Amino acid sequence: MDYKQLNGLSLAYVGDAIYEAYVRKYLISLNITKPNKLHRLATYYVSAKAQAKLISKMLEENLLTEDERIIYNRGRNAKSHTSAKNTDIRTYRMSTGFEALIGYLSLINNEERLDEIISWCLKNGGIENAK
Repeated sequence: MDYKQLNGLSLAYVGDAIYEAYVRKYLISLNITKPNKLHRLATYYVSAKAQAKLISKMLEENLLTEDERIIYNRGRNAKSHTSAKNTDIRTYRMSTGFEALIGYLSLINNEERLDEIISWCLKNGGIENAK
């Protein structure tokens, strides 16, 4: 299957799950084991607001390849029939683009680049802001 042709919402669907799994593993690696704290911190990292900040910073620092920008834009511009629960539509769409990028990298099995981007996100996500 040519994942470059997959719609942005399908890519975001996969990316949401992949990113959350990485975040959960990361939090456990920090020896955080209390379920309530794990949930609160994980929710911070996977929130639309946090993802939109991260993708904005990645774009600002020119960290994405041209293909990655195209995938991000496809996810960001996708017309979703669901609405943002706790954020504005712009932030929601940016986070959808972020998730589409993560989903795409996972589906094409580019684990090295996926690890690189997610590691950058975890480093720049600012866990201290969530405590």
